[in-house]
Amino acid sequence: MTRINPRLASFLILILIVIAGTFLVFKATPEGLGLSDDSIAYIAGARSLLAGNGYREAWLESNQPVTHFPPGFSSALAFLGLFGLDPLRGARFLNALLFGLNAGLLGVLVWRMTPSLAAGLVAAALFVANGDLLQVHVVAMSEPLFIFFSLLSFWMFDLYFELPPSSVGKGIAGEWWWLVASGAFAGMAYLTRYAGLALVATFVVAILVLRTTWRKRFTSIGIFLAGFLPFALGWALRNRLVAGNTTNRALAWHPITEENITTGLRTFSEFLIPIQSWRRAIFKQTGLIEGLLFVFLGVLLAWTLLQVRNHLSKPRQASELKRGGKESREVISFTTGLYLFAYLASIIASMSLFDAATKFKLRILAPVFVSLLILLVAFGIWMRKKNRPLVFAAILLLLGLSAYKQSVTLAHWSQGGLGYASFQWYDSQAMAHLRELPADVSVYTNEPAAVYLYTGRGARALPTRYDSATARERPDFDAAVAAMQADILQGRAVLAVFDGGENLAGGMEMLISGLNLAFKGQGDEIYTQP
Repeated sequence: MTRINPRLASFLILILIVIAGTFLVFKATPEGLGLSDDSIAYIAGARSLLAGNGYREAWLESNQPVTHFPPGFSSALAFLGLFGLDPLRGARFLNALLFGLNAGLLGVLVWRMTPSLAAGLVAAALFVANGDLLQVHVVAMSEPLFIFFSLLSFWMFDLYFELPPSSVGKGIAGEWWWLVASGAFAGMAYLTRYAGLALVATFVVAILVLRTTWRKRFTSIGIFLAGFLPFALGWALRNRLVAGNTTNRALAWHPITEENITTGLRTFSEFLIPIQSWRRAIFKQTGLIEGLLFVFLGVLLAWTLLQVRNHLSKPRQASELKRGGKESREVISFTTGLYLFAYLASIIASMSLFDAATKFKLRILAPVFVSLLILLVAFGIWMRKKNRPLVFAAILLLLGLSAYKQSVTLAHWSQGGLGYASFQWYDSQAMAHLRELPADVSVYTNEPAAVYLYTGRGARALPTRYDSATARERPDFDAAVAAMQADILQGRAVLAVFDGGENLAGGMEMLISGLNLAFKGQGDEIYTQP
């Protein structure tokens, strides 16, 4: 009887997990992916690229060049559009594929980290069975593609350090190309989300720790940046030329609010505690979830710093792993620990200095959760040497709890579209009214993304007293309101206020003063000239 090669069998099982992950996204989104303001921005940007107009704010009447959102996700959707798939539909296909591929990449990284074929399969299975990570992939957002490029960057970095340190470009033919590839994938991640800078910080610090001389350190950093900088500098130059800024973000101090911290605690607890009743019981205990999270992250930070010390104190010591008949060093767990804190630091800095509108929501923290899965498996491998039955039981428990939460997530999402994909937007009478407007009449609205999606026309955002990015009062608010009312009173525009969306217009009395209520239905209102 022919015995199946364990590596081949594991690879085939991994492929099945990838296929299962792709299938889950399709099953959870029978009406399409969930849609938000940012989703429409990406989709509209992709349509603008396909139309040959460049990367523009097609969901807004101004149709200015986009700088706030990096172009990676929209470019991927536009690429699919070349084959006849509209970006709105292409996003579902892409994210379904990415959910499976990200699980597969995670499995490969864990194989290389441990090295254990079973551990890689467990990591991939935990990824696919995780309800929170599924939710990240069933919304038309850039995080799945960002995670994909990030995992590829980690893989290339590990390949570069697969063998003991040698002179860069010597010893192993072409070893430095892996570092160029790592930098290039980090650049692609940056063009998908600006948080990709955390990858750069991670790998630069890792090179400083892992390389043994300053010459090798600076040379390796230079090679890595040679792969990264063309993407970052090219995008910055484009933005400076077409819009006069690099990322459409202004430096301003706005400390993280208590509400945002509470959101982050809840998001972390939902990932770490899959059973809702358990989570509610813990939240009722004042300070318990904060204390647990503080201890948890503190232990991870201490472990990461210990790894830094070990690598610096024993720079030439290789692990006991064997690859290609030679000793090699395992760097994935170490770089993952570095990345977890580099990423957290980057989003905290962004919230405090550049964009107060960013919140500790699931999609923002998703890269942290992927890192935690890698470190969890690394801890399991370490524990296996001490108590194999306990680790086996823990794996079964984790998979069981994850599968339970995944079933709840699937049941919730498969009921219908969420966000702008929900039936309340499909059946909106106000949208039907707006579709009948002449093309030369502008639409001011608190939901410009929804208006673009359901009418095909760019809209104008309502004037707001406070800038969500800087958390400061706009000095030109009164002038903007006066300009809007002048447009409406002269018949050049209408005002559409939607009750079902997330964007709520403040100071409505001032905005609608002197205007005629021409339509009211389903909680929505449209105002015109008297």
